[in-house]
Amino acid sequence: MSSLSRAARAFPTLLRVGVAAAMAYRAEMLIWMLTTTMPLVSLALWSAVAASAPVGRFGASDFTEYFLAILIVRQLTGSWLVWEMNMDIKSGALSQRLLKPIHPLISYAADNLAALPLRALLCLPITVVALVVTAGARQPPTALDLGLWVLALVGAWLLNFFTMALIGSLAFVIESSTAVFDIYLAAFMIFAGYLVPLELFPPWLGDVARVLPFRYSLAFPVELITGLLEPGRALVELGVQWSFAAGTAAAALVAWRAGVRRFAAFGG
Repeated sequence: MSSLSRAARAFPTLLRVGVAAAMAYRAEMLIWMLTTTMPLVSLALWSAVAASAPVGRFGASDFTEYFLAILIVRQLTGSWLVWEMNMDIKSGALSQRLLKPIHPLISYAADNLAALPLRALLCLPITVVALVVTAGARQPPTALDLGLWVLALVGAWLLNFFTMALIGSLAFVIESSTAVFDIYLAAFMIFAGYLVPLELFPPWLGDVARVLPFRYSLAFPVELITGLLEPGRALVELGVQWSFAAGTAAAALVAWRAGVRRFAAFGG
């Protein structure tokens, strides 16, 4: 409990340090954001397809709303922890983090969260305006909808962060875990709804996508805020999402502890 209270007291300071670092490297942050704009490419392609006739229940405005929501959720829940962990483990810089009284994963989390205000400042205003304009006749989200969406965003961030921590921990035993991440990223782009809305998949592939964790790291919050989710399913889906997040966190912590023991045994 003492370590948790110490971490809670230190976390605001870690966030301030992270915000300062994000501001210092804002050009790098902007480049990173520009490399995650694939939803805009998908938006242009699918809007062109839907210009002549709807695709399923998606018209051109529906695709606009969906892919702009994808952009927002991805910016607010994405994590680059794999690269940080690989660099720290291979360079030995992790030793310095281990000497600090705060668990390294907590400091990594603070670094990731500290970048959110800059991401929001750069990409959210125009995207939110576009979403409002393209919402059409759909009823605006209620306070309950927005509350559930925030919980879904938090769940998606946790799922993404701990997935990155789990993959990053592989760097303790292999040359670089970024190769594993590349495989994960390919599966993410297909099954998370990043390139294509999941309901446009063939039925059998859509069924597969809906039982994998990828959907809950991106498509679920998007479906929730854009009204694509079936009424009454939000709480059930939220429970599934947070279960995935908890399971991934447990696996990441086990992998981290095993990796740190190996790291220390080899003089890290």
